[in-house]
Amino acid sequence: MKATVEGSMAERFDDGEKEKKKKRRSNRRSKQNPPSPSASEVNEAHEVLSESLEKIGIATNTTTSLSSSLKQVNICSPNEQGLSKASNVAFVSMPPMHINEQGETGGLQNIQISGGGIDSKSVSEPTGCRGSSGTNRNKDSVPCSQIGFCAQRNYFSPHWSVEAVEKALEKGNVFKALFHVNAHNRLEAYCKIDGLPIDVLVGGIPAQNRAVEGDIVAIKIDPFSLWTKMKGPNGNCNNTATLEGCNLLTEDNEVSGNICKGKGKLDADYESAHCRSSPGQNKEDIDQNSNSCRSYPFPERRIVSGDNTQGSTNHLDLLGMASHDSIDGNLCAAPDSLKINSCGGQSEVVSAVENMCSLVNSFPYKRPTARVVAIIERSPHREGIVGHLNVKQWVSFRDINNKDAKKNKNLVSEHEYIQLTPTNPKFPNLMLLVRKLPKYIKKRLKSGDVTVGMDLVAAHIDDWVEDNPFPEAHILHVFGRGGEVQPQLDAILFQNAICSSEFSPEPLSYLPDVSWEVPQKEIQSRIDLRNLCIFTIDPSPATDLDDALSIEKLPNGNYRVGVHIADVSYFVLPDTALDSEAHFRSASVYMLQKKLPMLPALLSENIGSLRPGVDRLAVSMLLDINLAGDVVDRWIGRTVMHSCCKLSYERVQDIIDRAFDFESSNFFEDGFPKVHGHFGWPDIITSLKGLYEISNVLKSKRFTDGALGLENPKVVILFDENGIPYDSMLSERKESNFLVEEYMLLANRTAAEVICRAYPDGALLRRHPEPNMRKLREFIAFCQKHGLELDTSSSGQFHWSLEQIREKLKGDPVLYDILISYATRPMQLASYFCSGDLKDNEHEWGHYALAVPFYTHFTSPLRRYPDIVVHRTLLAVIEAEKLYLKHQKVLQDYNEMEKRCFTGINFDKTAAESMEGKEALSAAAVKHSVPSAETLADIAAYCNERKLASRNVKDACDRLYIWFLLKKKEVLLSEARILGLGPRFMSIYVQKLAVSSF
Repeated sequence: MKATVEGSMAERFDDGEKEKKKKRRSNRRSKQNPPSPSASEVNEAHEVLSESLEKIGIATNTTTSLSSSLKQVNICSPNEQGLSKASNVAFVSMPPMHINEQGETGGLQNIQISGGGIDSKSVSEPTGCRGSSGTNRNKDSVPCSQIGFCAQRNYFSPHWSVEAVEKALEKGNVFKALFHVNAHNRLEAYCKIDGLPIDVLVGGIPAQNRAVEGDIVAIKIDPFSLWTKMKGPNGNCNNTATLEGCNLLTEDNEVSGNICKGKGKLDADYESAHCRSSPGQNKEDIDQNSNSCRSYPFPERRIVSGDNTQGSTNHLDLLGMASHDSIDGNLCAAPDSLKINSCGGQSEVVSAVENMCSLVNSFPYKRPTARVVAIIERSPHREGIVGHLNVKQWVSFRDINNKDAKKNKNLVSEHEYIQLTPTNPKFPNLMLLVRKLPKYIKKRLKSGDVTVGMDLVAAHIDDWVEDNPFPEAHILHVFGRGGEVQPQLDAILFQNAICSSEFSPEPLSYLPDVSWEVPQKEIQSRIDLRNLCIFTIDPSPATDLDDALSIEKLPNGNYRVGVHIADVSYFVLPDTALDSEAHFRSASVYMLQKKLPMLPALLSENIGSLRPGVDRLAVSMLLDINLAGDVVDRWIGRTVMHSCCKLSYERVQDIIDRAFDFESSNFFEDGFPKVHGHFGWPDIITSLKGLYEISNVLKSKRFTDGALGLENPKVVILFDENGIPYDSMLSERKESNFLVEEYMLLANRTAAEVICRAYPDGALLRRHPEPNMRKLREFIAFCQKHGLELDTSSSGQFHWSLEQIREKLKGDPVLYDILISYATRPMQLASYFCSGDLKDNEHEWGHYALAVPFYTHFTSPLRRYPDIVVHRTLLAVIEAEKLYLKHQKVLQDYNEMEKRCFTGINFDKTAAESMEGKEALSAAAVKHSVPSAETLADIAAYCNERKLASRNVKDACDRLYIWFLLKKKEVLLSEARILGLGPRFMSIYVQKLAVSSF
């Protein structure tokens, strides 16, 4: 009996020791991934919401294990984290130079090859991996001897067929979503389902199932028992890579320090709510593109079937989902979510989302998880991933494995692979067949030149089969040594698909000669404003002058402010090669030392630019504004104007500050520009004072009406005469910038109001969604923790709360700058859209930061293609107004500025909806080639992506030059503020550079 008891006690002791070890291992694992919910939690979920789970196709069996779940989908059996054992062979080479260093250790650099899949170094002992039969291998597939695992096993489950995905989407069993990867941990990816308040986690390489950043995928929600626990305070976690990257900002000011036209103003964007690059913000790595012009690789709408191991595609216009739902995977210009559309199953989809929302709301500490079942549309990023060849690893492998002297005679064999490590950690390592490398690279490899690994190259993903942990690719372009500026610039352009080539003769043939002058016919058909004191205000080096201002004081005490925009649509005619080229480029790109224009220089810097001293064509808005800042009357139309002066922001600020004695005789010797025509400096100074006074009223009124401003200092890189950066300085926008901004904002709002009223289904507008509520709650909690009160019930209250905090922190401006950077994190991107796409949801048209119901881009047609489209639509409204009034026998003189039914303050809806009004609007739309709603939606989506790409280029160039500056200095002494500490990282804010470092 005693022996039995002792034996029993020994067994219990051993069991207890085993349990403790298991618990310790579990605790270690939980630091990497939160544990599964407890039995009580799961039972509670099962009892409360089993019905909801069944409705959305999520299993209610709460005892379902991760292992069994993975068996159902034919994925290798992992451990608790969905990952398997790491082998001794790791492909973790970092490229020689990163412009943006990764944060915490993790992501791609921690991934290793194993006998059963891909894993993180931090994961404990795995379970075995079950192989699958019947795999059709590519003859060039990576051999198992090369990468150290058994290639007969599948690492991924097959993708669903086109038909299966289509049916599942209609029933709401799977969801279409944009695939985003966490730049700091590639094992984590996120998808946004429209209508769901939080993003869905796709955790682990097997669950990601060969999806790449920016792919549009079909995802299937996991059983509730597999949902992960939210991280962070109160169960909230850091959200998607989208929210952790630049998408934290809504839209940067298009201001680029020295030579760019970025206007030093929001350019009527204001979409960032004045957001700048944020300290403490996890910026994405640089997206890098080419020197050459190539057509942007927009994929066709398709589902990639799992049956196709060669990478061929089946094309399917999936459930009517327009191609414009596809947005750039790096940062999406449109909202992250993809609208869920279906044919017959719309109600089932909506019901599935509603039930999932109910589940999420009932268990706010849980995050839904999912797995990718199909790739619907391939990301454009697959077309050109930039990185470095892992030459040292390749040489090491050869030395170890090729001991046979005969084999060494042929160094480059038929089936050897070399690995490419992307500079952007969001992307997987690529395997490149050595025999398909460019000849000069193979020659250098054969000679043992390991410096090949320092070159930046771009590769195209060819295929990614189920039994290969890495995609196979081939090299497209070699840029040069990665540590040099020019190869980096070329790579930045290439990866963002920016066209940097010269304009071809065909689009140039649609432009007039350089000696062009305004035709007499145009002068007679337009309002002649050449006798007005009109001038431009731009950065000193700017040459593409697309906006000018004027002001007159009226007898009734009001002011008539003129906003005059270059009439680019006069030169860029629809359906011409010039129009196609402008659409293709979509936006001018600014790179500090270089500008890549959207339009040829002859147009953007000469005949279309509002240069001083010459007659130019414009589309003008004459706005009568009272002293309260209200627009009481307006006229919009085509004009001919004559700018009398080109002013810089610096000189305008000097005038505002009264820094000069304008009565002195040497005033004109202080670098002030020449005044043309019959006006003098007293006229310009008087006009500037009036414009400044009214702009202050407009700004005050705008914030009173609920606008939000988030303004951070901007770093300006200083270059020497050879174009080499030698220093940096902080620059804040001044009153002269805000002066111009207010009138550009007003003009854009006015254009949006006119076109969306006249063409409610065919207007190109710009919307800015409300902030991400979860991120906003995190920011509120952060402020409360530090004793700062914050009211975010509206954009206006948000703004005034921040102003009060500014006052409270006036003794510590650096801390306030950091706080503002955190305030930008909940902000979403502004995006172009076709009003017809949201005709039943007009409340979604609004602009959160500006607190206005309608907004668009009208003021920069020389460097933004959407502005040209808006000009055409606006001119169609003006034309329709004339046609209608002529039909009504009201308009006697085409230059009359009295009768306005479509463009005036009071829109005549009855006239617009009458038979005559509809006919006039339709005829005018045809005459001015206003795009159809479907075409406009495609234009909006493409311009969103291109605008985002141009901003990525600008941000990447800024980081590149900062890196070059720091490399040159070697040591930079600067005060810094610690933002966060971790076991493997320290995050600091460097005030001199206005950036955070990890």
